[in-house]
Amino acid sequence: MLALWALAVLSVAYAQSSGVAPKIKLNDGREIPALGIGTWLGFTKDGGRVEAKSNDVENAVSWAIDAGYRHIDTARIYNTEDQVGRAVNKKIADGVVKREDLFITTKLWNDRHAKDAVVPALRESLKTLNLDYVDLYLIHWPVAEFSNHTLDNTDYVETWQGMVEAKNLGLAKSIGVSNFNKVQIDRLLALTKVSPSVLQVEINLNLQQPDLLAYCKQKNIAVTGYTPFGSLFHSKARDDAPPPRVDDPALVAMAAKYNKTVPQLALRYEVELGVIPIPKSTTKERIEQNIDVFDFSLTEEEKSKLRSYDTGYRVIPVKHWANSPYYPFEK
Repeated sequence: MLALWALAVLSVAYAQSSGVAPKIKLNDGREIPALGIGTWLGFTKDGGRVEAKSNDVENAVSWAIDAGYRHIDTARIYNTEDQVGRAVNKKIADGVVKREDLFITTKLWNDRHAKDAVVPALRESLKTLNLDYVDLYLIHWPVAEFSNHTLDNTDYVETWQGMVEAKNLGLAKSIGVSNFNKVQIDRLLALTKVSPSVLQVEINLNLQQPDLLAYCKQKNIAVTGYTPFGSLFHSKARDDAPPPRVDDPALVAMAAKYNKTVPQLALRYEVELGVIPIPKSTTKERIEQNIDVFDFSLTEEEKSKLRSYDTGYRVIPVKHWANSPYYPFEK
């Protein structure tokens, strides 16, 4: 009887350490969980930045790990690396997870694009996270700027050389890019020998980017999707944002069929597109709901309906960088 009890405990511990989301193989041989938690809290409806409070992200990451998340996304510019680090290190110390169970991403900000600045910037992030390495380090934007926010024309190919050095030093197990377009990735592939393992871009019902997804599949580059809920929530949607909203009758009915919420439906759709969504929340119940999307599949008819909401509308167009030679979006 005691042996059976011990076996049950071991089974639960294994299930907790392995996480809920299946894993996707990267082009460098490593694996990334197919859904993660984001720690950038986004913008308010009027465009203001939502700042992290003293421990709201720390609590969110702790709840996420308990709920089976093993993929955590942060960045230097989010000002959440310290809270992520506290949560992660406490869960490791408590024996809930081991470091190797977790996949942690952070990003290089635009004012550190010089080749020689990349490794020192990552070391600063690692010190804040209180970690020896990150699993993925991304160039946050192809656009460089000085610390006074004026544009800097440093070539992202130079930046990538610094990223490769960070990988060679073991400070980042994998490296990738964020908010790059196809032309920019092609240029990286042509001028350097190391392919990005991951591209992180905005993906949601209004911005599905099928051409970019097809390109990345062809190049064997995994795609992480930020802002996966887009303009679903009335409280966050700008006045010019196209439908749908979270109370859209067609989406409500579709979600109810699976006993899910509309946000869960949106996340499931993105998973089926081959995207790795990184939804953000600081509410325990929603964090638990967001990863509970691996027990159902959508029909072709449902996916066709969800595809119809794609208008190319960006929640984050960063038009203030439009004069940069490396601005990645349509002007």
